[in-house]
Amino acid sequence: MSVIWILISISIVIAACFLFAFVKATRSGQFDDDYTPSVRMLFDDELREDTETTENQAKTT
Repeated sequence: MSVIWILISISIVIAACFLFAFVKATRSGQFDDDYTPSVRMLFDDELREDTETTENQAKTT
């Protein structure tokens, strides 16, 4: 029975370490999105064309 308490306490310590590592990585910007802005640049012309067509349609009505 004492082995169960040892295993539970070890698993709680390991889980706390993983939680600490996750919080530290999140605060340091590890999960920031660096890929999307570079791809958004490639599709910027298509977005402008869509907004221009909707603006032109709004002006004609």
